[in-house]
Amino acid sequence: MLEVNISGLKLNSPLILASGILGVSYSTMLRLINIGIGAITTKSIGPRPRRGFKNPSIIELYPGTFLNSVGLGNPGIDNFISEIEEIKSHKIPLIVSVFGDSNETYLDVALKAQNAGADAIEINISCPHAEVSSIGIDKGLTFEIVKFLKEKLTIPLFVKMNPNVTNIVEIALAAEKGGADGLVAINTLAALKIDVNTKRPLLAHGSGGLSGKAIHPIAVKKVYDLYKLLKIPIIGCGGIDSWQDVVEFFLAGASAVQIGTAFYKGTEIITEINHGLTQYLKDNGFKSINDVKGLAHQFKTQEVPDFD
Repeated sequence: MLEVNISGLKLNSPLILASGILGVSYSTMLRLINIGIGAITTKSIGPRPRRGFKNPSIIELYPGTFLNSVGLGNPGIDNFISEIEEIKSHKIPLIVSVFGDSNETYLDVALKAQNAGADAIEINISCPHAEVSSIGIDKGLTFEIVKFLKEKLTIPLFVKMNPNVTNIVEIALAAEKGGADGLVAINTLAALKIDVNTKRPLLAHGSGGLSGKAIHPIAVKKVYDLYKLLKIPIIGCGGIDSWQDVVEFFLAGASAVQIGTAFYKGTEIITEINHGLTQYLKDNGFKSINDVKGLAHQFKTQEVPDFD
């Protein structure tokens, strides 16, 4: 009932680990595989090791809502290849998130990941506290990098969308035109929290990316808008910590979802959500989670009446 197919990737569950959470070591990724996650997205990996920003780099602002500026800290692709190879000893789709400082470095990292066994590439062009965000806010740059990578890669290419734009649909359409196989919507929202006593930002870097419960309705709205115009699949991401949140994304038009922040509760949330989804489908007479996709679009919103 929970099986989905995303651009040729076959998942036993629609739940995918979101980039940036737990996806940097084989041991933590293995825990999620054993508990029933459908696919793994690694932490964003770059061309060389990167320390990231100093602590404090993540804080909980409100229950279930976090602000982070980790700064794309990662071991570099050459040091990460062994992790990719170990994960691929398990029969589960592995999506490697990559970033770079030019189209060529994006390609170099992506090709190394592909050669190591990655099943798909997710390009991070939208992290709000790193340089890569400048790509994901421009439809021309988005089209160029997607087209450039698609000409060289033989595995599916997903694009992580930046919500910090005026019109996310035009950026998404540019990615689709460039040949993207799917979109991930959305990345974190640019945000800032200032301590009124110290009179300085709480994070060492200053601003960061907002994730968790507070952004869930925003992410659902973005997926809903994208589904109206795009032909490629959309992976919903933002504030999921229950099966109801997953169903909501599917109703808006998502073909799968990514979970990240909610793991502060523990990895058992995967089991809970999978069970809740299965029960929901049975209770509502659906044979598959795919039958739920886009159903909210059958609802007609009320038109504003004209004045007489």
